[in-house]
Amino acid sequence: MAKAIPARACPVAAFQKMISGKYKLRIVWDLRDGPRRYGEIRSGLLRGMAGSAEITPRVLSRELKALTQSGLIDRKDFGEVPPKVEYRLTRKGKSFVPVVAAIREWGERNLSETAALAEAAE
Repeated sequence: MAKAIPARACPVAAFQKMISGKYKLRIVWDLRDGPRRYGEIRSGLLRGMAGSAEITPRVLSRELKALTQSGLIDRKDFGEVPPKVEYRLTRKGKSFVPVVAAIREWGERNLSETAALAEAAE
């Protein structure tokens, strides 16, 4: 029987844990062009979603907090009333953008073919 390898010993498992979550990759992708406020991130996530998908504030806040803890994004609170908070990619987060771009390109090449084949079979 194979012995379990701790996540820290396996870069793939550590990576998978860091990006697990419904919106993390899309948040990183949206921040590639510069800082965004909470509402702008939320609007960006709703863009392109089928149907009337709704992202709860709790879920989005949890994803942003996890990305901050993993060091991919930085949260800047301006200490104003009403509150003004911006999120931006860190150096580590910027180095991750080409990885997300590669995933996006792979999806465009391969997943669109799968969808076209499925439609043709119907």
